[in-house]
Amino acid sequence: MDAFIANEKLSAYTFTLEEMKREKAHVLSQAEEALLAQVGNLSQAPQTIFSMLNNADLKFPRIKDEHGNEVELTHGSYIQFLENPNREVRERAFKAVYETYAKQKNTIAAALNANVTKNMFYANVRKYPSVMEMSLYGDNIPTDVYTNLVDTIHESLPLLHRYMDLRKKLLGVDQLHMYDLFAPLVDEYKMDITYEEAKQTVKDGLKPLGKDYADALQTGYDNRWIDIYENENKRSGAYAWGAYGTHPYVLLNHKDNLNSMFTLAHEMGHALHSHYSDTTLPYRDAQYTIFLAEVASTTNEALLMDYLLNKSTDPKEKLYLLTYYADQFRTTVFRQTMFAEFEKIIHERAEQGDALTPQLLSEIYYDLNVKYHGEGMAVDKEIEMEWARIPHFYNSFYVYKYATGFSAATSFSKQILEEGQPAVDRYLGFLKSGGSDYSINILKKAGVDMSTPQPIREAMSVFKELIEQMEQLTK
Repeated sequence: MDAFIANEKLSAYTFTLEEMKREKAHVLSQAEEALLAQVGNLSQAPQTIFSMLNNADLKFPRIKDEHGNEVELTHGSYIQFLENPNREVRERAFKAVYETYAKQKNTIAAALNANVTKNMFYANVRKYPSVMEMSLYGDNIPTDVYTNLVDTIHESLPLLHRYMDLRKKLLGVDQLHMYDLFAPLVDEYKMDITYEEAKQTVKDGLKPLGKDYADALQTGYDNRWIDIYENENKRSGAYAWGAYGTHPYVLLNHKDNLNSMFTLAHEMGHALHSHYSDTTLPYRDAQYTIFLAEVASTTNEALLMDYLLNKSTDPKEKLYLLTYYADQFRTTVFRQTMFAEFEKIIHERAEQGDALTPQLLSEIYYDLNVKYHGEGMAVDKEIEMEWARIPHFYNSFYVYKYATGFSAATSFSKQILEEGQPAVDRYLGFLKSGGSDYSINILKKAGVDMSTPQPIREAMSVFKELIEQMEQLTK
């Protein structure tokens, strides 16, 4: 392998060969690998069992809406109930969901425990020191990145507590409860934005990225990269996809509102990341990792939000935008880091020989909620069962990527807005790097070192600015 790596004729394959060599320590003999391959389907059992129970067998009770009518509570409608301006409706939905999960706590704890046991089996067999190191090894992410995230968010928890106090004030309640976290803070500010207006606003918002990026964006607009509207048998949501050698494809289900405009910016971030990677690099180096995937899309959202906030002259519109953005920090950085810390704790406890009983899982989860949300909040007992409804826990040590991706994107947008062209050049270099190096190195070259607390602290400084603006507007 060393000879191949040193061979100039194979220089185009150096990174691929080095990666093969790095993985070698954890590749077993042919017979052992054949045996592990047969265990593959068996190892999917915990996730499959949870999925069947959660998506097919679990039935929630009917609850009364704000008009006193009995309505169906489902996974899909739950978040809508939590966003209902009527507090009693929110509380009824919240309690009904977690009482339902509590009835299945032993079964779901057994499924999650089996998933952790499976992870420990693979880590042990493949000679990794821990499940976390095994999970991060594929992307060559040092465990420092994970622990830095958790530690830096811990030092920033007073900011989240300050936002909770502001949320309590805006809702006009004596005590803030867990079922108040998704309630609208301001009256719905109606923003009717047609698709054509959304395209132009996104382009205007992304002007700080320079002419080259604007031209690439316009190319996508003009050459039918985007399938815009809902259609029969079309997948819900929005996503960007494609194949090397073609332009990217973006599938939207566009509605004329603010959320859809941000979705357009987000998905075009993915599309242009692929566009730059694919047109710069050979096939084997073009595909970027999941660790990097959300950075480009979220950077676009951050730049668009900055543009909208600076352009806004209506205090109501500005407060609506600020609450929209602040809640993204709460859900994508703080909440996902709390999930990541929960995963870290339960795997460490299992590796120490502790049994992951439903009581222990609930105790760990409840204590984390108290820590993250602060003493000024009423952390309802029912929230201790939330671990039972999070499907990401069956894709272990994954959710931290939402928080690191959002933090890296916020750091990039801050640098682009403050430094101008030098930061833009570094950022375009990031987009053109695809998967030609390890994710952590690609980000570092572009000016975001995720092995240090700096990018997360930069993201937290933006969150602090949002809170300060909201406090000024609500004096």
